[in-house]
Amino acid sequence: MALRSILEYPDPRLRTRAQTVTTFDAALGTLIDDLLETMYAAPGIGLAATQVDVHQRLVVIDVSDERNAPLVIINPEIIEREGEAKTEEGCLSVPGIFDEIKRATRIRLRSHDRAGQVNESEYTDLLAVCIQHEMDHLEGKLFVDYLSQMKRERIRKKLDKERRERTAEAARGAGGARRAY
Repeated sequence: MALRSILEYPDPRLRTRAQTVTTFDAALGTLIDDLLETMYAAPGIGLAATQVDVHQRLVVIDVSDERNAPLVIINPEIIEREGEAKTEEGCLSVPGIFDEIKRATRIRLRSHDRAGQVNESEYTDLLAVCIQHEMDHLEGKLFVDYLSQMKRERIRKKLDKERRERTAEAARGAGGARRAY
């Protein structure tokens, strides 16, 4: 297993539409394990393969308090939606930003599991919201797309500033000296 780098908004690779998974093999198993390790380390409750620059229709989720109930969803398709509620969402690709988004409160999902078996399951509440959020990533959509253009621009500027500050700190931490090799 290996930690993967999570892409951050506004990275254009986050806008790539994921492709259907057709091969259920050891390489897919390794990717799933990497996604779970990355999600837990972040820490987050969901991660789509798109967020680590792998454009396959694969999502991992764990909303349990104990962090011991991982859910692997491959090639998800919502076949039924019900209800609607606003809930506060955040995203590992948009660090430190939270806002209320309107989503279905109950969904029925058809997907494949790790072994390639097709399943249909019903999900509610936080798990339903998390699945919808992660499925948006597979379509190249982020939760900030539900916000106004003005809010998105403010978020982009804030994240750009934070990245510049982290880069400057890292340069100072490295002694700030220029070296030629």
